[in-house]
Amino acid sequence: MTEILMPKATAVWLVDNTSLTFDQIADFCGLHPLEVKGIADGEVARDIRGADPIANGQLSREELDKAQADDRYRMKAQKSRHAELLKPVKKAPRYTPVSRRQDRPDAIAWFIRNHPEVADSQIARLLGTTKATIEQVRNRSHWNSANIKPVDPVTLGLATQLELDAVVKKAAEKKAKDDAKRGIVDGPTLEPASETGVFTPHDDHDEAEEPHFEDEDGDED
Repeated sequence: MTEILMPKATAVWLVDNTSLTFDQIADFCGLHPLEVKGIADGEVARDIRGADPIANGQLSREELDKAQADDRYRMKAQKSRHAELLKPVKKAPRYTPVSRRQDRPDAIAWFIRNHPEVADSQIARLLGTTKATIEQVRNRSHWNSANIKPVDPVTLGLATQLELDAVVKKAAEKKAKDDAKRGIVDGPTLEPASETGVFTPHDDHDEAEEPHFEDEDGDED
């Protein structure tokens, strides 16, 4: 079924301008009948301006007339001519100039040394590289391993400081959540009693104090 753009606004218009039942409007807009009833009663979408589905190309006049003539009829939506304009644009892969591509291994090495919490997928997305290359740098099987040295990707011009900060922050937050689930908490831990001075073991070489006994006359043996 074609999804309706601005379903509540469309429902507001249909409630105000047609004789359709709540069920018909709810079915067309993908809402619950009680929600449509709330719109009619002024309890829901009170401040929403109605959107004409015929004007924006989501409903034909013929479909509307059929539905108003038969309350059992369910209207079929048309694909809106505005749908393509509202569709999110997929972000293109990051392009790295040829002159900068040789710097990627240095940036990867920087991440591995300074921010091991950042996932390979995040590094690959930020630097425009592949997980295979990251693994090669990590296990030093890269063809140019002898010349790879850790360098900040911002310094190399492979990312902006804002992009780098965002990636590191996201990875740090994820690590903190994962550590919390595993019961790992940063901070001081309990020290052994032997280190706190509470417990002082006897030296094996110390001689035990011999007990003193008194005879019946009160003289010590």
